Amino acid sequence: MKLPKFTKSFYFLFSLFFLVWMLFIDANDLITQFQLKSQKDNLEDEKAYYLEKIEEVKKDRQELLSNDELLEKFAREKYFMKKESEDLFVIVEEEE
Repeated sequence: MKLPKFTKSFYFLFSLFFLVWMLFIDANDLITQFQLKSQKDNLEDEKAYYLEKIEEVKKDRQELLSNDELLEKFAREKYFMKKESEDLFVIVEEEE
């Protein structure tokens, strides 16, 4: 098999070596770039999810601070708060 003359050129061989090095051997090879892009996409999805949750919490907080009845209900259910004249019973279901 006879190779074309340009394949014996120093510049061609060096360019080929450089291309192989950059695509497969270097720390920033194609596989690493693909993994980093995938990780970046996942982190951007998580960021969007958490930004949405932050907006929901801000909305709920605003509702709680503007409505005394909701605030009282939240305090009773979440933190087991009660009025002085009341007795508090907490029912815990046993697992089988």
